[in-house]
Amino acid sequence: MIDIDKWQEILKSLSKQKVRTGLTAFGVFWGILMLVVLLGFGTGFGNKVIGDFGENTNVVLMWSSNSTQLPYMGLSKGRRIGLTQEDVDAIREKIPAIKMVDGKNSIGGWGSPTQVIYEQESGSFSVSGSHAGWLPYEFGNMSKIVEGRYINQLDELQKRKVAVIGTRVKELLFKNEKNVLGKSISIQGVHFVVIGVYKNISTGEGGDDSNSSIMVPNETARRAFNGMEKFDLIFFTPKAGYSAVDLEQDVKALIYERKKVHPDDKGVLAAWNHEKYFKEQQNLVSGILGFSWMVAIGTIIAGVIGVGNIMLIVIKERTREIGLRKALGATPLNISLMIMHESLVITLLAGYSGLVVGVGLLELIKIVLVNIGQGDGMFASPFIDIGTALLALTVLVITGVLAALLPAIKAASVNPIVALQDE
Repeated sequence: MIDIDKWQEILKSLSKQKVRTGLTAFGVFWGILMLVVLLGFGTGFGNKVIGDFGENTNVVLMWSSNSTQLPYMGLSKGRRIGLTQEDVDAIREKIPAIKMVDGKNSIGGWGSPTQVIYEQESGSFSVSGSHAGWLPYEFGNMSKIVEGRYINQLDELQKRKVAVIGTRVKELLFKNEKNVLGKSISIQGVHFVVIGVYKNISTGEGGDDSNSSIMVPNETARRAFNGMEKFDLIFFTPKAGYSAVDLEQDVKALIYERKKVHPDDKGVLAAWNHEKYFKEQQNLVSGILGFSWMVAIGTIIAGVIGVGNIMLIVIKERTREIGLRKALGATPLNISLMIMHESLVITLLAGYSGLVVGVGLLELIKIVLVNIGQGDGMFASPFIDIGTALLALTVLVITGVLAALLPAIKAASVNPIVALQDE
């Protein structure tokens, strides 16, 4: 049963010094509010990072970077190696950790836009080959098909001249036309039929550049634009349980062996390993969350120490009352629990208020960012889960109990005879 009289007594005691109690509680309130807001933004950033990577967390891109700098096996330096279908087949056959490997070509070379024409309109866009289901690999998990479909296996098998365009390409080439599916565009004099439109919703310049790209089946691109002799780069991913970092080294070693490149010739192949970058981002998220906990817990501790100090003052002011209670039969445990209850009431009420206000503030910030068109930014989805909220309250209770121990012990040690003589 709830002891109504006890709780009324606690509330009456706290209400005697409203300003002092309020200022003390504000320190705890502010600490929890900071914790919720910082963790909310940190968690939102972490979710955004994971969402942006999607299936790209362990993809490796590799390409021929520089000419050989060391002679090897009777071959002179200065050779430029190319990545071919035979290399892809060898990787697939000889490296058991490989899950997926394929080549990719860019029309006109990487970083060089290609002239694309539709009727009287034209523009320069990035045009490259792709494969069935590769949309997440091309631009990350923030890309989606908004019209039609992406390249499929039949397109590749039949070497179809089809294209998937970005929303920026549609806007520039097709102006106000709503339905672009089935329309024909000319890429370096070769006609491709538009089968889909994709949109990359990443914010910033990277997202805009992605939406200015055109994807065609890679085999079609190789045949149509005389690219059969080599790939511009290769994509590969490891099987579950294998590291993309280790796989990168295995693939590089195999290509060096096939191309007769000296093992110490470091600059021949370049690679972009998403696993390395993903782990860097994860470490950044962990650092942000750890810093948030450190700052917020420090503030909470300062707040509950303030509560403890106030309770020491309260005990000093209530020495005669405590002495009278003991004289009437109250045990040291009863006195200690009374002080701890008062301390925990301040701590928990202030902490819970900070938690509620913090969650409400995160939701308000999210709504404001969506309304101003920044709903897809890196910190635009602040989020606090129930587990973190409960953990924050647990920390609050533990620190509140620890802060109340000294005042409770001091109150329990009051001598009733001395206390009753106190003026």
